Amino acid sequence: MAPSAGAGGSGGTAGASSGRRGRARGAGSLRRRGGLVVPGLPVLRVRELRVAYGGFTVLDGVDLDLPPGRITAVVGPNGAGKSTLFHCLAGTVRPVSGRVVLGERDITRLPAHARTRLGIARTFQQLAVFPTLTVAENVRVGAEQGRVMDTGAAAERALRLLGLDGAVRTLPAADLPTGTLRRVELARALAGGPRVLLLDEPAAGLDTGEVTALARVLRALAADGTTLLVVEHDLDLVADLADTVHVMTAGRVVASGPADHVLEGPAEYDESGRSGG
Repeated sequence: MAPSAGAGGSGGTAGASSGRRGRARGAGSLRRRGGLVVPGLPVLRVRELRVAYGGFTVLDGVDLDLPPGRITAVVGPNGAGKSTLFHCLAGTVRPVSGRVVLGERDITRLPAHARTRLGIARTFQQLAVFPTLTVAENVRVGAEQGRVMDTGAAAERALRLLGLDGAVRTLPAADLPTGTLRRVELARALAGGPRVLLLDEPAAGLDTGEVTALARVLRALAADGTTLLVVEHDLDLVADLADTVHVMTAGRVVASGPADHVLEGPAEYDESGRSGG
């Protein structure tokens, strides 16, 4: 049974933490989870990543570091290569050259399901849930595909964190609005106990209140040691959330640094190019 897109609408999000500047560094917590994370090294490293289709280069020597317990954002115009980079990290696109390294392990050639077992989870820009399964069943799938021992307990923790442990847990996903489905998808990703969480347009389809609540949850995850990469077009959310921002244009990273510095600097792309990539 394949996941399908969810219905539109609205829904609340639970979670709480302090703001970006007050976030506790969670690297120690993350290192206790397994042996792939090495002190002093980024959790996930990308080196000289290149992807080409025919004669068209989509990624042109991209370097990227994802530090433990931090939120990294990638922004850029339509066609910049953001989505291709995301898929290379998730294991759904294989680069022509370059390396993707998790801790000390080269995972460049590993498929997506193997990366999930190693602790890389993702969400989707287009909602991908199992419409005939209940909320709780969808989240349980994530636990079973991940690296946790007690899948039932892991699913329950994720449901509680995202405020899905009430009556909504028994509802089929097909009956739920967009805001709630975003929470279901995030809970499913978290249930597998990821070291690295890749988020593709997590704010798409959410109203202002839902975006604010989502940001609280993501900050809490980072404070607990999870490494997050966010590909996002909502620059207000990026400015509020990200520790480091990378700007991509034409398959290259053209600017990197703290969110307040990068986003307030010279415009790297026009406002009309905030979708796609």
